[in-house]
Amino acid sequence: MTETSFYEAVGGEETFRRLVRRFYEGVADDPLLRPMYPDADLEGAEERLRKFLVQYWGGPTTYSQERGHPRLRMRHVPFVIGQQERDAWLRHMRDAVDDLGLSEEQETRLWTYLVNAAHSLVNSPT
Repeated sequence: MTETSFYEAVGGEETFRRLVRRFYEGVADDPLLRPMYPDADLEGAEERLRKFLVQYWGGPTTYSQERGHPRLRMRHVPFVIGQQERDAWLRHMRDAVDDLGLSEEQETRLWTYLVNAAHSLVNSPT
């Protein structure tokens, strides 16, 4: 008997597509976070985050096949990420998670990971 991955349990690709799309809808209008994304649109960033989360939670490994090891801290070094940036990121992610309608257990597991990830990327005391 095989164990169902979190990715499968929450609805697979479509759930992560909805999560990341909703998150970037918030980022698009955020005066603190939007300048961190130099592209005219957020499509590339959205795709990268979605593929990363899909892989992390047990879905296809497309992210690593295309980009190698995630190296999250290294990839975020060029950006000043302080408490304000972390909190803004979490605010938009909270809205996105709430829109998914996950079970309490699924929501808690996902949210705990996202909070820990956000805290780990802070690289500035400001």
